[in-house]
Amino acid sequence: MKTTIYTPSVNDYIEITEVWEASVRATHTFLTEEDIQYYKPLILNEYLKAVTLFCTSDNGAITGFIGLSEDTIEMLFIRPDYRGKGVGKVLLDFAIKEHNVFKVDVNEQNEQAVGFYEYLGFKTVKREPLDPNGKPFPILSMELQK
Repeated sequence: MKTTIYTPSVNDYIEITEVWEASVRATHTFLTEEDIQYYKPLILNEYLKAVTLFCTSDNGAITGFIGLSEDTIEMLFIRPDYRGKGVGKVLLDFAIKEHNVFKVDVNEQNEQAVGFYEYLGFKTVKREPLDPNGKPFPILSMELQK
């Protein structure tokens, strides 16, 4: 599968939020339904606007997205049926090579994501016991080892 990366428009935010929710439900098993409903409007109304977004698509449907801020990956989410097919690696490689990104913050409890970043050369440099919203979801700050 050839993956094309493009900059989405605000009109894509609903679909991007749907990809976020599907991905979170598949990987963030530590979140409750209440947690997901808490974060969902924040993603749609605040977080997407705060980053530089790039998406991948297949047959017109968004398959994954990455949100960047300076040298940091703020979010990377893949539609569940596209996980394990290289979409995340394509987006990550794009961010590293084209945008000089080398940092990421990851939920410690999202072991799949932690393993993905470790496999691709990131190492944990710091751990925070709470997420930025003060919730008890520890965050690992990771950096690419060059």
